[in-house]
Amino acid sequence: MGRPVIFDVRRVSKAFNGNVVLKDVSFKVYQGEVLGFIGASGAGKTTLLNLLVGFLAPDHGGVYFTLHVKKKEHIVNVLEKPLLVSTNYGFAAQNPSFYELLTVRENLEYFATLYGLGDHAIRANIDVLLRLLNLKASQHVMARDLSGGMKRRLDIACALVHHPQVLILDEPTADLDPVLRNQIWEVVKRVNARGTTVILSSHHLNELDTLCNRIAIVKDGKIVDLDTPDRLKLKHHRVQEVLVESYPGNYEKIIDDIKRADIIAIERKGAYLTIRTEEPQRILKQLLTLLEKHSEQLLDIRLNKPNLDDVFVTLYTRPSGGGNS
Repeated sequence: MGRPVIFDVRRVSKAFNGNVVLKDVSFKVYQGEVLGFIGASGAGKTTLLNLLVGFLAPDHGGVYFTLHVKKKEHIVNVLEKPLLVSTNYGFAAQNPSFYELLTVRENLEYFATLYGLGDHAIRANIDVLLRLLNLKASQHVMARDLSGGMKRRLDIACALVHHPQVLILDEPTADLDPVLRNQIWEVVKRVNARGTTVILSSHHLNELDTLCNRIAIVKDGKIVDLDTPDRLKLKHHRVQEVLVESYPGNYEKIIDDIKRADIIAIERKGAYLTIRTEEPQRILKQLLTLLEKHSEQLLDIRLNKPNLDDVFVTLYTRPSGGGNS
């Protein structure tokens, strides 16, 4: 049996004033995963997230959500059952939704009442969220007096107050420094560990590498690929960099002797011999043999693997024309 599907986006297109933002986009979101969207500004990421939750209506196609009612699955169009669907997701947009003149706890209480939670459920959910998002010590502080990172955590807490199946975050770490960004990603990991499906967009590509189960790359209104981070790197940027340092470092002999069939580039950079290749294991084996042949003492050996930045650059400099994956 396949993984349970939460969202099913079917051939969705969207335009604003004649400007096509999304073109025939299809993908599924699976229960329990962390799915990330990356793309340049204006690629269509925010529009996609707004379509998921029914804030926008597609011009063509549809977005479907799997509801679980009395242990039975019901697949519904998000536009046809907006109230039912909205109780199952939490959405934190780029602009905060909380109220600056309410305290942290008052904001959470207010949003909980909007979802019709009873007093006991409100207290229980809020206490859990205050601990989960490290806001307990600031629960009586006005929202306007919080730091940037704490405001972002409060916004996420407000989106989680009704204990939804899905948390959707649009650029949750925008304008935050690396320390605060890391705090937000740790929150996302803790939320996902509780079983919540997470869908997010971000410009910080390499931070998504270890966070997301799958990543969708959005370009010119299309998903040009959707896969695991490792598969994306393998498919779109196979070139790796092998670095070797040895003593006395007479690399000219090694450069002359090494077989060039698997080498894209080879050069000396400071104390290191650097080789770019798609066959790193084969090159490493050759290098070790040649180092011994030329009486070079191995001091250091490194393998720089491609990252998501490399994948992004490769896909964004490649001519458009692909479809969704």
